[in-house]
Amino acid sequence: MKIIFMGTPDFATYIVDSLYNAGHEIVLIVTQPDKPRGRSGKLTPSPVKKWATEHDVKVFQPSKIRDEESVAYLSGIDADIAVVAAFGQILPESVLSIPRLGCVNVHASLLPKYRGAAPIQCAILNGDDKTGVTIMQMGVGLDDGDILLTKEIGLDGTETGGELFDELAGLGGEAIVEALDKLQAGAITPILQDESKATHVCMICKEDGLIDWNKSALSIERCVRGLNPWPTAYTSYNGKNLKIWKSHVVSADEFAINKLEANAAEVCYVDKRNLYVMTGDGVLGLDEIQLEGKKRMEVQAFLLGNQIHPGEKLG
Repeated sequence: MKIIFMGTPDFATYIVDSLYNAGHEIVLIVTQPDKPRGRSGKLTPSPVKKWATEHDVKVFQPSKIRDEESVAYLSGIDADIAVVAAFGQILPESVLSIPRLGCVNVHASLLPKYRGAAPIQCAILNGDDKTGVTIMQMGVGLDDGDILLTKEIGLDGTETGGELFDELAGLGGEAIVEALDKLQAGAITPILQDESKATHVCMICKEDGLIDWNKSALSIERCVRGLNPWPTAYTSYNGKNLKIWKSHVVSADEFAINKLEANAAEVCYVDKRNLYVMTGDGVLGLDEIQLEGKKRMEVQAFLLGNQIHPGEKLG
């Protein structure tokens, strides 16, 4: 097929690369405008634009894809279908109707669950036992189009957001190739989404990583995994930012937690290898941390150079 591909972040590069390797012709890449990065403010292309440059594919970067000029430009592109993966703008009906087979979206959840911008993180934050990807025929609403194909995977409660991101990106690449093959063969029957089961999730921001120690140890542990590598779960210690990269819920089998007395956010036990913090429900063991200005390290190494005592408070 001749494909217009619309995407912006790393996740989308997995998808377009799968389409390219499967023999489809990428006639145009549509991605977000270059954005300033770092202290220098230097304009930096998106990962998908970098992919397009490496593969000598024409790039279009509209600030607003619904503008008349953008619609007119896309209307002049000879394409069978548009594939969208984390593009970052909502497509108007005037764009959706341009390709012969319309526009399909690769979404990293089992729709209608987790419509919106952060489905990968939310699957971990909510303790789901499965997730997956959905290939969807796009409509004018947010992730509410007919389902063309789904692929699911199980979750075992150890995944980080970054690990799940990579796995679902690879799965999405497989799914879109399979879906396009079936579309060409007329072997797909679209399925309406069940609106009664729809849930919506917002974009993750840096502030979402701030740990609320009044929550349960299980909830905080999921936050640590789900927001790794960005924005990371964090708290403070002695006025400095303290990132928590890895943690675990301390079980009764591991430690006599019923003997620990402390308020939420207080260190309730520490020795040469372990650092435990009381939460609103249960005890959280910190395994890998990073104090502001220092390297990321296992808590055992951190404790060699830092004296922390029971009763000290985080946050």
